[in-house]
Amino acid sequence: MKIVYSILGTYNAGGMERVLANKANYLAAKGHELVIITTDQKGRGPNFPLHPAIRQIDLGINYTDDQHLGLLRKIWSFKKRQRLHYKKLQKILFELNADIAISMFDHDAALLHQIKDGSKKLLEIHFSRFKRLQYDRNGLWKVLNKWRMYQDLAIAKKYDRFVVLTNEDLAYWKGLKNIVVIPNAHTFLPTDPALLSAKHALAVGRFDYQKGFDQLIKAWKRINAVCPEWTLDIYGEGPLKKELTDQINQLDLSGRVILHAPVKNIMDVYLESAIVVMTSRYEGLPMALLEAQACGIPMVSFACKCGPRDIIRQDKNGFLIAEGDLDDFVEKVCLLMKDQQLRSTMGNRAREMSENFSEERVMRQWLVLFESLRKEEKV
Repeated sequence: MKIVYSILGTYNAGGMERVLANKANYLAAKGHELVIITTDQKGRGPNFPLHPAIRQIDLGINYTDDQHLGLLRKIWSFKKRQRLHYKKLQKILFELNADIAISMFDHDAALLHQIKDGSKKLLEIHFSRFKRLQYDRNGLWKVLNKWRMYQDLAIAKKYDRFVVLTNEDLAYWKGLKNIVVIPNAHTFLPTDPALLSAKHALAVGRFDYQKGFDQLIKAWKRINAVCPEWTLDIYGEGPLKKELTDQINQLDLSGRVILHAPVKNIMDVYLESAIVVMTSRYEGLPMALLEAQACGIPMVSFACKCGPRDIIRQDKNGFLIAEGDLDDFVEKVCLLMKDQQLRSTMGNRAREMSENFSEERVMRQWLVLFESLRKEEKV
């Protein structure tokens, strides 16, 4: 089977890029022909290793070159780049003659379904239905994001299948008959779980508004007052690094909250941690929680839309906290810090529950979906 993925780029160290690499590698190892089409790769290699049989094609659209523009100029430039994108994408898809073509809900989402190259079209989203309303933008940007949210629904209807990550998000896409739920798989499963004895809490994600690390650092000021021997390690990169660094210094948390660059051996970082924390404003299905589970680590997370509710079972493998409730967040984190037996009990349960997100189980769902689409084509 020939399968094509379309995404902005594979050079980022983000969760979506990691998920794509994992799925593509699995499928390539099973003998399927994989092609990844990008728009903004600019000669950069993939952040996550790809199977040598996977072919990468960059269209050179370069949407990210417009990030510095104002709203109106950005809209004008975006439309121009979309026309070029459609032309190049159509050409390459007809050349590839693929069985399945998948949009990762990037700039190609409004284009891919229009191309009649004979491939079945899938759209997968890695955030929730309400992602665009949670960007914290005002004025024309807020109006535009509301309009784009409704456009998302119209676009999703035009695909052969639309894949969401959680049952929670499924309920928000009302009226869609082509919708399917397939979660992300955890990235790794270490032979032995974390010992949970090191006094390190861990957070992983991009340094941007979505991840809410400003809220986490604010909470840590209070946590540090109760459990000063614990440190918080945050692994990521992104546009808010300076702001977060300044916040750490202003709250006199230098050495207690540490920002780290992404690392290739992130599993080792999990295994050296005792608690995983998350204060995101929105998610899709957070890899940080899936990976924490696989490593047998208890979790404390805001119950944001969407994802944490599909992973964390309250008081079983972690704690779900009402969005923005820093009092409860601080209380539950400190509870875990003071009680290693509780950490161990929750960590063991997390490890057991991680089987729900094993690679074999998740990829089996994808293969069943692909085969069902091929059968539809033959009818």
